[in-house]
Amino acid sequence: MSKPVVLIAEELSPAGIALLEKDFDVRSTDGSNRSALLPALADADAVIVRSATKIDAEALASAPKLKVVARAGVGLDNVDVDAATKVGVLVVNAPTSNIISAAEQAINLLLASARHTAPAHNALVNGEWKRSKYTGVELFDKTIGIVGLGRIGVLVAQRLAAFGTKILAYDPFVQPPRAAQLGVELVTLDELLRRSDFITVHLPKNKDTIGLIGDEALSKVKPNVRIVNAARGGIVDEAALARAIDDGRVAGAGIDVFAKEPCTDSPLFGYENVVVAPHLGASTQEAQEKAGTQVAESVRLALLGEFVPDAVNVQGGAVAEDIKPMMPLAEKLGRIFTGLAAGPVTRIDVEVRGEIAQHDVKVLELSALKGAFEGAVEESVTFVNAPLLAKERGVEVNLVTSDDTSDWRSLIQVHGILSSGQKVSVSGTLSGPRQVERVVEVNGYSVELEVAEHMAFYSYEDRPGIVGIVGRILGDRQVNIAGMQVSRDKQGGKALIILTVDSRIPAGTLEEISSEIGAEDTRMVDLD
Repeated sequence: MSKPVVLIAEELSPAGIALLEKDFDVRSTDGSNRSALLPALADADAVIVRSATKIDAEALASAPKLKVVARAGVGLDNVDVDAATKVGVLVVNAPTSNIISAAEQAINLLLASARHTAPAHNALVNGEWKRSKYTGVELFDKTIGIVGLGRIGVLVAQRLAAFGTKILAYDPFVQPPRAAQLGVELVTLDELLRRSDFITVHLPKNKDTIGLIGDEALSKVKPNVRIVNAARGGIVDEAALARAIDDGRVAGAGIDVFAKEPCTDSPLFGYENVVVAPHLGASTQEAQEKAGTQVAESVRLALLGEFVPDAVNVQGGAVAEDIKPMMPLAEKLGRIFTGLAAGPVTRIDVEVRGEIAQHDVKVLELSALKGAFEGAVEESVTFVNAPLLAKERGVEVNLVTSDDTSDWRSLIQVHGILSSGQKVSVSGTLSGPRQVERVVEVNGYSVELEVAEHMAFYSYEDRPGIVGIVGRILGDRQVNIAGMQVSRDKQGGKALIILTVDSRIPAGTLEEISSEIGAEDTRMVDLD
Protein backbone atom coordinates (compact mmCIF):
# COMPACT_ATOMS: atom_id res chain seq x y z
CA MET A 1 0.00 0.00 0.00
CA SER A 2 1.36 3.44 -0.96
CA LYS A 3 2.08 5.95 1.75
CA PRO A 4 -0.08 9.09 2.17
CA VAL A 5 1.41 12.05 0.32
CA VAL A 6 2.44 15.17 2.25
CA LEU A 7 3.09 18.13 -0.04
CA ILE A 8 5.47 20.79 1.31
CA ALA A 9 4.69 24.00 -0.54
CA GLU A 10 7.20 26.27 1.23
CA GLU A 11 10.34 26.01 3.31
CA LEU A 12 10.01 23.78 6.37
CA SER A 13 12.55 23.09 9.10
CA PRO A 14 14.67 19.94 8.59
CA ALA A 15 13.35 18.56 11.88
CA GLY A 16 9.78 18.89 10.62
CA ILE A 17 10.61 17.14 7.36
CA ALA A 18 12.40 14.32 9.21
CA LEU A 19 9.34 13.80 11.40
CA LEU A 20 7.13 13.37 8.33
CA GLU A 21 9.47 11.17 6.31
CA LYS A 22 9.08 8.35 8.84
CA ASP A 23 5.48 7.63 7.81
CA PHE A 24 4.69 9.54 4.62
CA ASP A 25 5.70 10.20 1.04
CA VAL A 26 7.05 13.75 1.35
CA ARG A 27 7.05 15.84 -1.82
CA SER A 28 7.88 19.49 -2.51
CA THR A 29 6.57 22.19 -4.81
CA ASP A 30 6.71 25.97 -5.18
CA GLY A 31 3.48 27.06 -3.52
CA SER A 32 3.79 30.60 -4.81
CA ASN A 33 3.70 29.27 -8.39
CA ARG A 34 0.04 28.50 -9.03
CA SER A 35 0.73 26.46 -12.17
CA ALA A 36 3.02 24.20 -10.14
CA LEU A 37 0.88 24.04 -7.01
CA LEU A 38 -2.47 22.96 -8.46
CA PRO A 39 -1.22 19.84 -10.28
CA ALA A 40 0.90 18.86 -7.28
CA LEU A 41 -2.19 18.95 -5.04
CA ALA A 42 -3.93 16.24 -7.07
CA ASP A 43 -2.28 13.38 -5.12
CA ALA A 44 -1.79 15.18 -1.80
CA ASP A 45 -3.31 13.92 1.44
CA ALA A 46 -1.84 16.92 3.28
CA VAL A 47 -0.25 20.21 2.30
CA ILE A 48 2.02 22.36 4.45
CA VAL A 49 2.29 26.09 3.69
CA ARG A 50 3.66 29.24 5.25
CA SER A 51 2.44 32.67 4.11
CA ALA A 52 3.12 32.75 0.36
CA THR A 53 0.90 29.81 -0.68
CA LYS A 54 -2.80 30.51 -1.09
CA ILE A 55 -5.10 27.60 -0.28
CA ASP A 56 -8.50 28.74 -1.53
CA ALA A 57 -11.56 27.03 -3.04
CA GLU A 58 -9.76 26.50 -6.34
CA ALA A 59 -6.79 24.83 -4.65
CA LEU A 60 -9.09 22.65 -2.55
CA ALA A 61 -11.01 21.60 -5.67
CA SER A 62 -7.69 20.51 -7.18
CA ALA A 63 -7.01 18.22 -4.21
CA PRO A 64 -9.67 15.47 -4.07
CA LYS A 65 -7.67 13.38 -1.57
CA LEU A 66 -6.77 16.27 0.74
CA LYS A 67 -7.42 15.70 4.44
CA VAL A 68 -5.42 18.45 6.13
CA VAL A 69 -3.97 21.90 5.41
CA ALA A 70 -1.20 22.95 7.80
CA ARG A 71 0.19 26.46 8.20
CA ALA A 72 3.71 26.51 9.66
CA GLY A 73 3.05 29.67 11.63
CA VAL A 74 0.35 31.48 13.56
CA GLY A 75 -1.81 33.31 11.03
CA LEU A 76 -4.22 31.78 8.52
CA ASP A 77 -4.88 34.73 6.21
CA ASN A 78 -3.85 32.68 3.18
CA VAL A 79 -6.08 29.67 3.97
CA ASP A 80 -9.83 29.72 3.29
CA VAL A 81 -10.86 27.94 6.49
CA ASP A 82 -14.59 28.05 5.67
CA ALA A 83 -14.05 26.49 2.25
CA ALA A 84 -11.86 23.79 3.78
CA THR A 85 -14.46 23.02 6.45
CA LYS A 86 -17.21 22.64 3.84
CA VAL A 87 -15.26 19.92 2.05
CA GLY A 88 -14.21 18.20 5.28
CA VAL A 89 -10.56 19.28 5.25
CA LEU A 90 -8.92 19.88 8.60
CA VAL A 91 -6.95 23.11 9.02
CA VAL A 92 -4.14 23.38 11.58
CA ASN A 93 -1.48 25.92 12.47
CA ALA A 94 1.27 26.35 15.06
CA PRO A 95 -0.28 28.81 17.54
CA THR A 96 2.37 28.52 20.25
CA SER A 97 5.46 28.27 18.07
CA ASN A 98 6.49 31.91 18.46
CA ILE A 99 5.15 32.92 21.86
CA ILE A 100 8.50 32.76 23.66
CA SER A 101 10.24 34.62 20.85
CA ALA A 102 7.52 37.28 20.86
CA ALA A 103 7.72 37.71 24.63
CA GLU A 104 11.50 38.00 24.53
CA GLN A 105 11.29 40.56 21.74
CA ALA A 106 8.96 42.71 23.85
CA ILE A 107 11.43 42.62 26.74
CA ASN A 108 14.30 43.28 24.34
CA LEU A 109 12.56 46.42 23.07
CA LEU A 110 11.68 47.51 26.60
CA LEU A 111 15.31 47.25 27.74
CA ALA A 112 16.63 48.86 24.56
CA SER A 113 14.27 51.79 25.10
CA ALA A 114 15.18 52.13 28.76
CA ARG A 115 18.93 52.17 28.04
CA HIS A 116 19.01 54.00 24.67
CA THR A 117 20.82 51.05 23.14
CA ALA A 118 20.22 51.85 19.46
CA PRO A 119 21.24 55.53 19.42
CA ALA A 120 24.22 54.86 21.71
CA HIS A 121 25.40 52.15 19.31
CA ASN A 122 24.98 54.43 16.31
CA ALA A 123 26.87 57.26 18.00
CA LEU A 124 29.77 55.03 19.04
CA VAL A 125 30.30 53.41 15.63
CA ASN A 126 30.28 56.91 14.17
CA GLY A 127 33.16 57.89 16.44
CA GLU A 128 31.19 59.64 19.22
CA TRP A 129 31.61 58.72 22.91
CA LYS A 130 28.46 60.12 24.59
CA ARG A 131 27.97 58.45 27.95
CA SER A 132 26.08 61.29 29.60
CA LYS A 133 23.72 61.85 26.69
CA TYR A 134 22.46 58.29 26.82
CA THR A 135 21.84 57.91 30.54
CA GLY A 136 18.95 55.50 30.91
CA VAL A 137 16.67 54.18 33.64
CA GLU A 138 16.53 50.91 35.57
CA LEU A 139 13.61 48.51 35.51
CA PHE A 140 14.06 47.73 39.19
CA ASP A 141 11.23 49.07 41.35
CA LYS A 142 9.39 50.42 38.30
CA THR A 143 5.72 49.79 37.52
CA ILE A 144 5.12 47.96 34.27
CA GLY A 145 1.69 47.77 32.68
CA ILE A 146 0.84 44.78 30.50
CA VAL A 147 -2.15 45.37 28.22
CA GLY A 148 -3.44 41.87 27.49
CA LEU A 149 -2.59 38.95 29.79
CA GLY A 150 -2.84 36.10 27.31
CA ARG A 151 -0.11 33.54 26.74
CA ILE A 152 2.48 36.07 25.59
CA GLY A 153 1.45 38.63 28.21
CA VAL A 154 1.88 35.98 30.91
CA LEU A 155 5.35 35.08 29.63
CA VAL A 156 6.31 38.75 29.71
CA ALA A 157 4.99 39.12 33.26
CA GLN A 158 6.91 36.05 34.45
CA ARG A 159 10.16 37.33 32.99
CA LEU A 160 9.76 40.89 34.21
CA ALA A 161 9.15 39.67 37.76
CA ALA A 162 12.85 38.77 37.91
CA PHE A 163 13.74 42.45 37.45
CA GLY A 164 12.05 43.41 40.71
CA THR A 165 9.20 45.26 39.03
CA LYS A 166 5.64 45.99 40.08
CA ILE A 167 3.38 44.50 37.38
CA LEU A 168 -0.08 45.76 36.48
CA ALA A 169 -2.30 44.18 33.85
CA TYR A 170 -5.46 45.03 32.01
CA ASP A 171 -7.42 42.06 30.64
CA PRO A 172 -11.20 41.75 31.10
CA PHE A 173 -11.05 37.96 30.70
CA VAL A 174 -8.55 37.21 33.44
CA GLN A 175 -9.78 36.51 36.96
CA PRO A 176 -8.10 38.10 40.01
CA PRO A 177 -7.04 34.71 41.48
CA ARG A 178 -5.21 33.85 38.24
CA ALA A 179 -3.52 37.25 38.23
CA ALA A 180 -2.58 36.85 41.88
CA GLN A 181 -0.86 33.54 41.07
CA LEU A 182 1.29 35.45 38.61
CA GLY A 183 2.02 38.25 41.06
CA VAL A 184 0.10 40.67 38.86
CA GLU A 185 -2.39 43.35 39.94
CA LEU A 186 -5.45 43.57 37.68
CA VAL A 187 -6.56 47.15 37.00
CA THR A 188 -8.64 49.12 34.54
CA LEU A 189 -6.98 50.41 31.40
CA ASP A 190 -7.18 53.99 32.68
CA GLU A 191 -5.46 53.05 35.93
CA LEU A 192 -2.77 51.13 34.07
CA LEU A 193 -2.11 54.16 31.86
CA ARG A 194 -1.96 56.46 34.88
CA ARG A 195 0.38 54.35 37.03
CA SER A 196 2.80 52.63 34.62
CA ASP A 197 6.42 53.62 33.99
CA PHE A 198 6.49 51.18 31.07
CA ILE A 199 3.57 49.87 29.01
CA THR A 200 3.77 46.79 26.79
CA VAL A 201 0.90 45.73 24.53
CA HIS A 202 -0.13 42.10 23.97
CA LEU A 203 -3.62 42.21 22.46
CA PRO A 204 -5.20 40.81 19.31
CA LYS A 205 -5.83 43.25 16.50
CA ASN A 206 -9.52 43.87 15.88
CA LYS A 207 -11.98 46.74 15.53
CA ASP A 208 -11.99 47.30 19.29
CA THR A 209 -8.20 47.40 19.73
CA ILE A 210 -7.08 49.32 16.63
CA GLY A 211 -5.91 52.71 17.87
CA LEU A 212 -6.50 51.71 21.50
CA ILE A 213 -3.28 53.44 22.51
CA GLY A 214 -4.01 56.71 20.73
CA ASP A 215 -4.35 60.37 21.59
CA GLU A 216 -6.93 59.83 24.34
CA ALA A 217 -5.01 57.03 26.06
CA LEU A 218 -1.69 58.85 25.74
CA SER A 219 -3.19 61.93 27.40
CA LYS A 220 -3.60 59.83 30.58
CA VAL A 221 -0.10 58.36 30.88
CA LYS A 222 2.46 59.08 33.55
CA PRO A 223 5.15 61.55 32.39
CA ASN A 224 8.22 59.84 30.92
CA VAL A 225 6.45 56.55 30.25
CA ARG A 226 7.98 54.20 27.68
CA ILE A 227 5.70 52.18 25.40
CA VAL A 228 6.38 48.86 23.65
CA ASN A 229 4.31 47.22 20.91
CA ALA A 230 5.48 43.80 19.74
CA ALA A 231 1.93 42.48 19.27
CA ARG A 232 0.09 43.82 16.22
CA GLY A 233 0.55 46.99 14.19
CA GLY A 234 -2.11 49.64 14.63
CA ILE A 235 -2.97 48.95 18.26
CA VAL A 236 -0.57 51.76 19.13
CA ASP A 237 -1.38 54.73 16.92
CA GLU A 238 2.01 55.68 15.45
CA ALA A 239 1.07 59.30 14.69
CA ALA A 240 -0.45 59.78 18.15
CA LEU A 241 2.66 58.29 19.76
CA ALA A 242 4.86 60.69 17.77
CA ARG A 243 2.76 63.62 18.99
CA ALA A 244 3.04 62.42 22.58
CA ILE A 245 6.83 62.19 22.23
CA ASP A 246 6.93 65.70 20.76
CA ASP A 247 4.86 66.97 23.70
CA GLY A 248 7.22 65.34 26.21
CA ARG A 249 4.51 63.02 27.56
CA VAL A 250 6.28 59.85 26.40
CA ALA A 251 9.99 59.33 27.00
CA GLY A 252 10.54 56.58 24.46
CA ALA A 253 9.17 53.55 22.69
CA GLY A 254 10.04 50.16 21.23
CA ILE A 255 8.03 49.23 18.14
CA ASP A 256 8.26 45.92 16.28
CA VAL A 257 4.97 46.09 14.34
CA PHE A 258 3.33 48.70 12.16
CA ALA A 259 -0.14 49.48 10.86
CA LYS A 260 1.02 48.82 7.31
CA GLU A 261 3.73 46.29 6.59
CA PRO A 262 6.27 46.17 5.07
CA CYS A 263 6.88 49.60 6.57
CA THR A 264 9.77 51.77 5.44
CA ASP A 265 8.33 55.15 6.45
CA SER A 266 6.77 55.96 9.80
CA PRO A 267 6.43 59.15 11.85
CA LEU A 268 8.40 57.30 14.54
CA PHE A 269 11.53 56.76 12.45
CA GLY A 270 12.92 60.23 13.15
CA TYR A 271 13.28 59.86 16.93
CA GLU A 272 16.45 58.76 18.69
CA ASN A 273 14.40 57.60 21.68
CA VAL A 274 12.34 55.15 19.59
CA VAL A 275 13.85 51.78 18.75
CA VAL A 276 12.17 50.02 15.82
CA ALA A 277 12.41 46.58 14.19
CA PRO A 278 10.86 45.03 11.06
CA HIS A 279 8.39 42.68 12.81
CA LEU A 280 11.00 40.33 14.25
CA GLY A 281 8.85 38.89 17.04
CA ALA A 282 8.79 35.40 15.51
CA SER A 283 12.12 35.66 13.70
CA THR A 284 14.24 33.26 15.71
CA GLN A 285 15.70 29.94 14.71
CA GLU A 286 13.84 28.30 17.56
CA ALA A 287 10.44 29.73 16.60
CA GLN A 288 10.87 28.66 12.98
CA GLU A 289 11.87 25.15 14.01
CA LYS A 290 8.96 24.87 16.45
CA ALA A 291 6.55 25.94 13.72
CA GLY A 292 7.87 23.21 11.46
CA THR A 293 7.81 20.43 14.03
CA GLN A 294 4.42 21.44 15.46
CA VAL A 295 2.63 21.37 12.12
CA ALA A 296 4.44 18.17 11.12
CA GLU A 297 3.14 16.50 14.28
CA SER A 298 -0.37 17.81 13.61
CA VAL A 299 -0.26 16.46 10.06
CA ARG A 300 0.95 13.10 11.36
CA LEU A 301 -1.87 12.89 13.89
CA ALA A 302 -4.49 13.94 11.34
CA LEU A 303 -3.43 11.41 8.74
CA LEU A 304 -3.36 8.69 11.39
CA GLY A 305 -6.91 9.60 12.41
CA GLU A 306 -5.99 10.82 15.89
CA PHE A 307 -7.01 13.91 17.87
CA VAL A 308 -5.30 17.09 16.62
CA PRO A 309 -4.81 19.69 19.39
CA ASP A 310 -4.09 22.60 17.04
CA ALA A 311 -7.07 22.13 14.70
CA VAL A 312 -8.82 25.41 13.94
CA ASN A 313 -12.00 23.97 12.42
CA VAL A 314 -14.34 21.04 12.87
CA GLN A 315 -14.44 18.21 10.39
CA GLY A 316 -17.88 18.23 8.77
CA GLY A 317 -18.51 14.52 9.22
CA ALA A 318 -18.27 14.76 13.00
CA VAL A 319 -21.29 17.08 13.38
CA ALA A 320 -24.96 16.09 12.92
CA GLU A 321 -26.67 17.83 10.01
CA ASP A 322 -29.31 19.33 12.35
CA ILE A 323 -26.55 20.86 14.45
CA LYS A 324 -24.53 22.54 11.69
CA PRO A 325 -26.93 25.49 11.14
CA MET A 326 -26.89 26.18 14.89
CA MET A 327 -23.11 26.54 15.11
CA PRO A 328 -22.88 30.10 13.69
CA LEU A 329 -25.78 31.14 15.93
CA ALA A 330 -24.07 29.73 19.03
CA GLU A 331 -20.86 31.56 18.14
CA LYS A 332 -22.71 34.86 17.68
CA LEU A 333 -24.54 34.39 20.99
CA GLY A 334 -21.13 33.93 22.62
CA ARG A 335 -19.95 37.20 21.12
CA ILE A 336 -23.10 39.00 22.24
CA PHE A 337 -22.65 37.56 25.73
CA THR A 338 -19.14 39.00 25.91
CA GLY A 339 -20.38 42.32 24.57
CA LEU A 340 -23.03 42.49 27.29
CA ALA A 341 -20.61 41.56 30.08
CA ALA A 342 -19.36 44.57 32.03
CA GLY A 343 -16.34 42.87 33.58
CA PRO A 344 -14.41 39.62 34.05
CA VAL A 345 -16.48 36.44 33.67
CA THR A 346 -16.20 33.66 36.24
CA ARG A 347 -18.69 31.21 34.75
CA ILE A 348 -20.26 30.50 31.37
CA ASP A 349 -23.16 28.07 30.96
CA VAL A 350 -24.30 26.97 27.52
CA GLU A 351 -27.84 25.55 27.56
CA VAL A 352 -29.21 23.66 24.55
CA ARG A 353 -32.93 22.93 24.69
CA GLY A 354 -35.56 21.34 22.48
CA GLU A 355 -35.28 19.01 19.51
CA ILE A 356 -31.57 19.48 18.87
CA ALA A 357 -30.77 18.34 22.41
CA GLN A 358 -31.24 14.74 21.23
CA HIS A 359 -27.95 15.06 19.31
CA ASP A 360 -24.37 15.39 20.56
CA VAL A 361 -24.30 19.18 21.04
CA LYS A 362 -20.79 19.52 22.45
CA VAL A 363 -19.82 21.47 19.33
CA LEU A 364 -22.41 24.13 20.21
CA GLU A 365 -20.70 24.66 23.56
CA LEU A 366 -17.39 25.01 21.72
CA SER A 367 -18.97 27.41 19.22
CA ALA A 368 -20.34 29.60 22.03
CA LEU A 369 -16.97 29.64 23.81
CA LYS A 370 -15.20 30.45 20.55
CA GLY A 371 -17.50 33.43 20.11
CA ALA A 372 -17.13 34.51 23.73
CA PHE A 373 -13.33 34.71 23.48
CA GLU A 374 -13.02 35.84 19.84
CA GLY A 375 -11.33 39.22 19.70
CA ALA A 376 -11.06 39.38 23.48
CA VAL A 377 -7.80 37.44 23.80
CA GLU A 378 -4.49 37.68 22.01
CA GLU A 379 -4.51 34.13 20.68
CA SER A 380 -6.41 32.88 17.66
CA VAL A 381 -9.53 31.25 19.10
CA THR A 382 -10.51 27.85 17.76
CA PHE A 383 -13.00 25.12 18.58
CA VAL A 384 -10.12 23.22 20.13
CA ASN A 385 -8.40 25.86 22.26
CA ALA A 386 -11.49 27.75 23.48
CA PRO A 387 -11.96 25.47 26.54
CA LEU A 388 -8.25 25.83 27.35
CA LEU A 389 -8.51 29.61 27.14
CA ALA A 390 -11.42 29.48 29.57
CA LYS A 391 -9.50 27.23 31.96
CA GLU A 392 -6.40 29.43 31.84
CA ARG A 393 -8.53 32.42 32.81
CA GLY A 394 -10.34 30.64 35.63
CA VAL A 395 -13.69 30.61 33.82
CA GLU A 396 -15.93 27.67 34.77
CA VAL A 397 -17.80 26.27 31.76
CA ASN A 398 -20.89 24.03 31.80
CA LEU A 399 -23.03 22.46 29.09
CA VAL A 400 -26.70 21.82 29.96
CA THR A 401 -29.16 20.02 27.70
CA SER A 402 -32.90 19.48 27.95
CA ASP A 403 -35.60 18.19 25.60
CA ASP A 404 -37.99 20.78 27.02
CA THR A 405 -38.50 24.27 25.60
CA SER A 406 -41.86 25.95 25.95
CA ASP A 407 -41.76 28.49 23.10
CA TRP A 408 -39.25 27.29 20.52
CA ARG A 409 -38.47 24.00 18.79
CA SER A 410 -34.79 24.49 19.62
CA LEU A 411 -33.05 27.08 21.76
CA ILE A 412 -29.49 28.00 22.71
CA GLN A 413 -28.84 30.13 25.78
CA VAL A 414 -25.46 31.48 26.85
CA HIS A 415 -25.53 32.79 30.38
CA GLY A 416 -22.96 33.39 33.04
CA ILE A 417 -21.77 35.21 36.12
CA LEU A 418 -19.28 38.05 36.32
CA SER A 419 -16.75 38.46 39.14
CA SER A 420 -18.99 41.26 40.47
CA GLY A 421 -21.84 38.76 40.87
CA GLN A 422 -23.80 40.24 37.97
CA LYS A 423 -25.63 37.74 35.75
CA VAL A 424 -25.68 38.03 31.96
CA SER A 425 -27.71 35.95 29.52
CA VAL A 426 -28.66 35.84 25.87
CA SER A 427 -30.77 33.25 24.05
CA GLY A 428 -31.32 32.56 20.37
CA THR A 429 -32.98 30.27 17.90
CA LEU A 430 -33.40 29.62 14.18
CA SER A 431 -36.80 30.70 12.93
CA GLY A 432 -38.89 29.83 9.89
CA PRO A 433 -38.11 28.02 6.63
CA ARG A 434 -35.08 30.24 6.02
CA GLN A 435 -33.65 29.40 9.46
CA VAL A 436 -33.27 33.08 10.38
CA GLU A 437 -31.03 33.69 13.41
CA ARG A 438 -32.98 35.48 16.13
CA VAL A 439 -32.21 36.73 19.63
CA VAL A 440 -35.20 35.81 21.81
CA GLU A 441 -33.99 36.72 25.32
CA VAL A 442 -31.51 39.15 26.86
CA ASN A 443 -30.86 39.31 30.61
CA GLY A 444 -34.31 37.92 31.36
CA TYR A 445 -36.17 40.21 28.94
CA SER A 446 -38.27 38.44 26.32
CA VAL A 447 -37.49 39.76 22.82
CA GLU A 448 -37.52 38.56 19.23
CA LEU A 449 -35.15 40.30 16.89
CA GLU A 450 -33.02 39.12 13.97
CA VAL A 451 -29.32 38.88 14.74
CA ALA A 452 -27.42 41.63 12.90
CA GLU A 453 -23.84 42.78 12.42
CA HIS A 454 -24.38 45.86 14.60
CA MET A 455 -26.55 45.67 17.73
CA ALA A 456 -27.00 48.18 20.56
CA PHE A 457 -28.52 47.50 23.98
CA TYR A 458 -29.88 50.14 26.40
CA SER A 459 -31.25 49.40 29.89
CA TYR A 460 -33.31 52.18 31.51
CA GLU A 461 -36.33 53.07 33.64
CA ASP A 462 -39.54 52.52 31.63
CA ARG A 463 -41.30 55.77 30.71
CA PRO A 464 -42.83 57.43 27.64
CA GLY A 465 -40.79 59.11 24.91
CA ILE A 466 -37.65 56.96 24.99
CA VAL A 467 -38.11 55.43 21.54
CA GLY A 468 -38.55 58.87 20.02
CA ILE A 469 -35.35 60.17 21.64
CA VAL A 470 -33.33 57.22 20.37
CA GLY A 471 -34.75 57.54 16.85
CA ARG A 472 -34.16 61.29 16.72
CA ILE A 473 -30.51 61.12 17.78
CA LEU A 474 -29.67 58.29 15.41
CA GLY A 475 -31.50 60.04 12.59
CA ASP A 476 -29.55 63.23 13.23
CA ARG A 477 -26.32 61.20 13.05
CA GLN A 478 -27.36 59.43 9.83
CA VAL A 479 -27.40 56.01 11.52
CA ASN A 480 -30.17 53.91 9.99
CA ILE A 481 -32.21 51.65 12.28
CA ALA A 482 -32.88 48.23 10.78
CA GLY A 483 -34.87 46.89 13.71
CA MET A 484 -35.86 47.87 17.23
CA GLN A 485 -37.59 46.13 20.08
CA VAL A 486 -38.55 47.29 23.55
CA SER A 487 -39.10 44.88 26.42
CA ARG A 488 -39.86 45.56 30.09
CA ASP A 489 -40.36 43.65 33.29
CA LYS A 490 -43.49 45.64 34.16
CA GLN A 491 -45.14 48.94 33.36
CA GLY A 492 -42.98 51.70 34.78
CA GLY A 493 -40.29 49.20 35.76
CA LYS A 494 -37.02 48.28 34.13
CA ALA A 495 -36.87 48.25 30.33
CA LEU A 496 -34.52 47.21 27.56
CA ILE A 497 -34.19 48.53 24.02
CA ILE A 498 -32.37 46.44 21.42
CA LEU A 499 -31.44 48.13 18.16
CA THR A 500 -30.06 46.64 14.98
CA VAL A 501 -28.45 49.28 12.79
CA ASP A 502 -26.82 49.40 9.38
CA SER A 503 -23.52 50.72 10.67
CA ARG A 504 -21.61 50.88 13.95
CA ILE A 505 -22.91 53.61 16.25
CA PRO A 506 -20.02 55.95 17.14
CA ALA A 507 -19.03 55.97 20.81
CA GLY A 508 -20.04 59.62 21.17
CA THR A 509 -23.51 58.93 19.81
CA LEU A 510 -23.92 55.91 22.10
CA GLU A 511 -23.09 58.08 25.09
CA GLU A 512 -25.35 60.90 23.91
CA ILE A 513 -28.32 58.53 23.76
CA SER A 514 -27.37 57.01 27.10
CA SER A 515 -27.23 60.43 28.72
CA GLU A 516 -30.53 61.67 27.29
CA ILE A 517 -32.53 58.57 28.28
CA GLY A 518 -30.74 58.09 31.60
CA ALA A 519 -29.59 54.59 30.67
CA GLU A 520 -28.31 52.37 33.45
CA ASP A 521 -26.24 50.33 31.00
CA THR A 522 -25.23 50.75 27.35
CA ARG A 523 -23.62 48.13 25.14
CA MET A 524 -22.64 48.04 21.47
CA VAL A 525 -21.94 44.63 19.94
CA ASP A 526 -20.43 44.28 16.46
CA LEU A 527 -20.46 40.87 14.80
CA ASP A 528 -18.88 41.86 11.47
